[in-house]
Amino acid sequence: MTATSDCELCAAPGGAVLWQDDFCRVVAVDDPDYPGFCRVVLARHVREMTDLAPGERERLMRVVFTVEAALRALLAPDKVNLASLGNAVPHLHWHVIPRFRDDRHFPAPVWAAPARSGAPARRLDPAALADRLAKRLAEA
Repeated sequence: MTATSDCELCAAPGGAVLWQDDFCRVVAVDDPDYPGFCRVVLARHVREMTDLAPGERERLMRVVFTVEAALRALLAPDKVNLASLGNAVPHLHWHVIPRFRDDRHFPAPVWAAPARSGAPARRLDPAALADRLAKRLAEA
């Protein structure tokens, strides 16, 4: 499929670009409660994983898993949530979200009502994450 004018992920990156190639990009989601929250966004407009050829599915998931591994190494989260929803934005993308037992929503999804009002401040150096992704994805 080609880009559509009403698709926000066709029109804009969807966050600060940490890594990209001609197939997909990894972007940082600007959410101070969830440092390390990333999206892996397919470069072309496709709605579902089964719209991709098997090799493309594997390629996309290799990037998702590399982001997960990098976040685990840098943040040591209690859990990492992977989600591909697309109900509001039907452009194939994956959310990769480091989770901590004391974050605002745990154990519920980050899109649910908060379970608590505050959470410990955590920081992630985006440059360190971008560097780790570049090195790991160059090897893949």
